[in-house]
Amino acid sequence: MAEKKLLITGMSGLIGGIVRERLEGTYALSALNRSPVAGIECHQADIADLNAIQPAFEGVDVVVHLAANARGGATWEELLSPNIVGTYNVFEAARRAGVKRVIYASSGSTVSNCEREFPYGALTEGRYDEVPETWDKLDHQSLTRPSGLYGCTKVFGEALARHYSDTCDISMICLRIGAVTRENRPTQPRMFSVWCSHRDIAQMVEKCIEAPDSVRFAIFFAVSDNKWSYRDFSHAREVVGFEPQDAAEEHR
Repeated sequence: MAEKKLLITGMSGLIGGIVRERLEGTYALSALNRSPVAGIECHQADIADLNAIQPAFEGVDVVVHLAANARGGATWEELLSPNIVGTYNVFEAARRAGVKRVIYASSGSTVSNCEREFPYGALTEGRYDEVPETWDKLDHQSLTRPSGLYGCTKVFGEALARHYSDTCDISMICLRIGAVTRENRPTQPRMFSVWCSHRDIAQMVEKCIEAPDSVRFAIFFAVSDNKWSYRDFSHAREVVGFEPQDAAEEHR
């Protein structure tokens, strides 16, 4: 069987580097990035320019779309080009090139304003003595409740992914990624609920690459096996076999 050709947008970012390390040598990797990526075939262009990025998609089997402005507090003007226009352009370029699957880096920010309510606020603030023995976790069918404009842009991306999966011959998988840190451990109390380790996010991406063709559209929470989590990853376990290897409590 021919080696799958993967295009990763935003490979120079933290998660891009983690995913590259996991996948290099298994797949034929290329990058779509504004800056060069050492040791990788890289098409340099801004995802806000559809015509400029289109050549990067030719002959590609799977796109892993990580490029975005993820800065907390970013303004609408700062988010519009990379997160709205850029996401449309990546999906459209993939469709035009006949790409079979796009894996979209969504975010837990699509739902994280639930933390305004009990018990989710208590879980993320570390007030564990107030938390009941069990609580309802959010899953792929839960209503979105985005945090900030950034979260809103990710809700848009998920809706756009659904549109493409419904109207085009392309599989779209959205990953609601938790808190991935350079230190590869929780660095604040909230992260003991929403943390995702380097090897868990890398595993999730690889599982999605290898998912059956029958997976036309899916939303998965990408988090580690955290004791105080409110995000349910069981759908990813059932559909693609995701099994987290790490847990935030290991870093207490």
